[in-house]
Amino acid sequence: MAKKNSSKIGIILLVVGIGLLLWGINLYGAFGNKLARTFSGSSSNETMIFLIAGAVCTILGVMMLYKK
Repeated sequence: MAKKNSSKIGIILLVVGIGLLLWGINLYGAFGNKLARTFSGSSSNETMIFLIAGAVCTILGVMMLYKK
């Protein structure tokens, strides 16, 4: 029973993580972010939060799915 719940949570984390990564990539390529990178040399905090949270959720989801 615990393995079944772990798999469900892993799938949810994987889907959420991929969604956050795609959203962060979309924000990274947005005009406002390109303009901010031109003047400040770095991306906005919002973009970085989406990219980092997406990566963490994706990694945790994969680990939960392949955990034995």
